Amino acid sequence: MPQGIDPRLQYTQIRLPTGPVRAAWVLLALNALIYLVTIILSFNLFTPASDVLQFLGWKQNDLIIQGEYWRLLTAMFLHGNLVHIFFNGYALFILGLETERIYGTTRFLGVYFLGGLAGSIASYAFSPYPSVGASGAIFGLIGGLGMFYYLARDVLGDFGKRQLQSIVTIIAINLLIGFSAGGVIDNFAHIGGLIGGGIAGWILSPRYAIEQRLLQLTIVRRFNVLSWPGAAGILLILIALVIVINPPLA
Repeated sequence: MPQGIDPRLQYTQIRLPTGPVRAAWVLLALNALIYLVTIILSFNLFTPASDVLQFLGWKQNDLIIQGEYWRLLTAMFLHGNLVHIFFNGYALFILGLETERIYGTTRFLGVYFLGGLAGSIASYAFSPYPSVGASGAIFGLIGGLGMFYYLARDVLGDFGKRQLQSIVTIIAINLLIGFSAGGVIDNFAHIGGLIGGGIAGWILSPRYAIEQRLLQLTIVRRFNVLSWPGAAGILLILIALVIVINPPLA
């Protein structure tokens, strides 16, 4: 309990202020729509053709070197098969809705795209193979949620600590699966997304505080006025990395 709060109020239930969810639903629909386009063009429900994914913008290092930098973003919306889109869609549903409620729509998008871009750049820097998938951005959301619960641990108490422990467990399990998959899973994108989303979350995360107004406890949500300049700084650093990286080629 914060100092100065009446001890008789320590068991009062108060609501965490959150925002509406819009962008997460749009991202889900967009990923599903793009997957539908890939299977129609491939005449295959379960596995889109490689040439279709290449044409639509998978991450391919030699083409990025030639100036097709947009592939670092478009790869986030492409998926290799039906199982891939299902699990990423489910993860986006679970994590995206919660993250957007906490961060608000614009800051949620900041965490999502900065995390996803960081994941694509990490894959570009360390993996010579083409890759697709929203998992870099999803790990960005995991990093952003983890950072929020870390920053809000004093306000949220045991609930926040349990949430943070759960997120650490999810990270460990998914990275372990990635490392044991024999190169099928792009763990570089996952790690890059996690780091990028965590840094973006530290900058963009709301700060919650408990205030006492008369005999009523209220949680207020505030944002750092320098958070968007900080996010712009992250973007500039990522752009600079793309320029200076000498990626491996298949």
